[in-house]
This record gives sequence, structure tokens and C-alpha cells, in this order.
Amino acid sequence: MGRRQLSSLRKRRTTLSLPAETLGEAERIARARKVNVSTVIGEALSEGLRLQTAAERSSEVLERYKKAFSGFSDSEMAILDGVILQPTTRK
Repeated sequence: MGRRQLSSLRKRRTTLSLPAETLGEAERIARARKVNVSTVIGEALSEGLRLQTAAERSSEVLERYKKAFSGFSDSEMAILDGVILQPTTRK
């Protein structure tokens, strides 16, 4: 097993305070899947953190894009996008 796989198998105990409705929904899902509540909450938290990280990266890329292209005029941006600004003749 690789280092990343081993680190995903390690677990630590902690105490969380969750809204009763959220915990109830996690318990319902756990019963339906025949797993423990920790598994359901761990998976949900991991997925939520993955989505949050992806959203942060996406925002960072957008900001870098805006910064990189902020000095170009609309015409220059159209050229960069591959838009032909002058009419062409048909053959």
C-alpha cells in the first residue's frame, strides 16, 4: 500500500456537536447501508472537503486568468479567443 492509502486508513477519535436533524439523517443512512454512523459522517465530510478544495482551486484559477488577461482590450480578447473581427470574402 502507498503512503496515501495508509494515511486514509488511520483514524482518530474526536467529539463533534451536530444538529440533531443532521445526526438523525446520518443514522438513517447508516442503517440503510448497514454501516456505522462514523462511516457515513466520515464519507460525507471527506466529500464535502474535496468539493470545497475544488471550489477554492477553481476560484484561484479564475482570479489568475482575470489578472493575466486584464490588460487586453475587447478586440484583443476576441483575437485571443479566435474570433475573426474582419469580414471575409466567400469563394
